[in-house]
Amino acid sequence: MKTEKKYFLFIIKCISDFAGKHNMNLKEAYHYLNEFNCIRYLMENYDIEHTLSKEDTLEALSRIAQNNGGHIN
Repeated sequence: MKTEKKYFLFIIKCISDFAGKHNMNLKEAYHYLNEFNCIRYLMENYDIEHTLSKEDTLEALSRIAQNNGGHIN
C-alpha cells in the first residue's frame, strides 16, 4: 500500500503542477493528461520521473501530450 500511495501522490503533484503552469483547474488538467496518455506515462516511468526536476517532468508531459495529439505547449 505504501508504494501505491507514493505513485498516487506523485501523479497528483504532477497534475497540480501542470494545471498551475497552464492556468487550468485540476479536473481539466487531469482529463487532458489522461486523454493524451501522460498519466499512464507517469505510472510506467515513476522510477525515473520522480527523480527529475518539476520543470523536466512538465516538459516531458507537454511533449508526450503533443506526440499524442495534444495542443497545449
